[in-house]
Amino acid sequence: METVNIVLGGLGGQGILFMTKVLAQAALKKGLRTMGAETHGMAQRGGSVISHLRFGDVESSLVRTGSAHYLLALEENEAYRNIPFLVRGGSIYANAKTDRFPRPEVKSYLDKMGIIYRSVPAEEIAMGLGAPMSSNLALLGFFSAFREGPLTYEELRETIDQVSPDRFKEMNFKIFDTGFEEGSKERQ
Repeated sequence: METVNIVLGGLGGQGILFMTKVLAQAALKKGLRTMGAETHGMAQRGGSVISHLRFGDVESSLVRTGSAHYLLALEENEAYRNIPFLVRGGSIYANAKTDRFPRPEVKSYLDKMGIIYRSVPAEEIAMGLGAPMSSNLALLGFFSAFREGPLTYEELRETIDQVSPDRFKEMNFKIFDTGFEEGSKERQ
């Protein structure tokens, strides 16, 4: 399998590590060689958190600048901050209002680099469903709708079932599925 690099960015408390766990465990279950690393800026809630995931024939856990195929960002400014990780032709999936993302001053660079950018108001989805701390699952569901990368919606959903505490499973499915539906509408 060709190597696939994913960078996940957000702020402390947004669930970057849970989202990383879902992706990594789904990949391992699928039999993919998987390596990952987390880098924390500020350790407390609100500081920058970046997670690196690599699938395929990999020997190190960090994604180098200019080599990420996908960037999943749980906060708009973290999307901008982590753009340098993307390879030419990569994709950004951001928790941001769709009519404002990307900013005009960034859009020209993304277009020049052939970077695909998609956004969904993941935080609004999670809040609307009564789980404001679960925007990570809305973004992950949205990402899965575009069928990019080595993992399918079904594989990710099955992993969410395995790693979610029983009391959160139903809500986690609802949020993940709503994000997937938003992505499916956009994909058409």
